[in-house]
Amino acid sequence: MSESRKSNGRRRILTGAHDVREAVVEIAGAARRQLAIFSHDLEPGIYDHEDFIEAATRLVLATRFARVRVLVADPSRAVKDGHQFVALGRRLSSYIEFRNVRPQYRDHPEAFCVADDRGVVYRALASSWNGIAADNEPHAAGKYLDIFNQIWHACEVEREFRRLHV
Repeated sequence: MSESRKSNGRRRILTGAHDVREAVVEIAGAARRQLAIFSHDLEPGIYDHEDFIEAATRLVLATRFARVRVLVADPSRAVKDGHQFVALGRRLSSYIEFRNVRPQYRDHPEAFCVADDRGVVYRALASSWNGIAADNEPHAAGKYLDIFNQIWHACEVEREFRRLHV
C-alpha cells in the first residue's frame, strides 16, 4: 500500500444520532476543500444543527475554491420545514449546490458525508443511525466519492431549491 493510501486516522463505530452528528461536524470542520453529502432527506438532527452549519460556513468562507455538494433523494421536508442548511445554501450559492437524486438512484439505501478525499461518515442504511466514521481513510472516502460523483453527474439542480434561489 502506498504511503498516501495508508490510514493513520481514527475510526469509530456510530450508534446513535448524537454520534452521527458529532462525526459529521468533526469531518466537516476538518475539510479544507470540499464536502460531498448523500442524504435521503437532509436529516434535520444532523445537517440542520447549528454545529454543522457553523462548520460548513467556515469551510466555504475560508477559501474561495471550497465547495459543498449535496445530493438529496427527497428534499420536500427540508424545504417545507425551513432547514438552516438550505438557507445557508441560498446565501452562499456559489459554494453550496443541491441536486435531487434521480429516481433510478433513489434505491441506494446508504447515507454518507465525505470530506476532501480523506474523511468519511457512512451509514449503510439511511433509516438507521448505526454507521462508521473515519477521519483519514482515503480508500473508503474515494470509494464513496466515486459513487457520489456518478450520481451527481446524472442529476440536476433540485427545482424546489431553485425556487428558493439555491
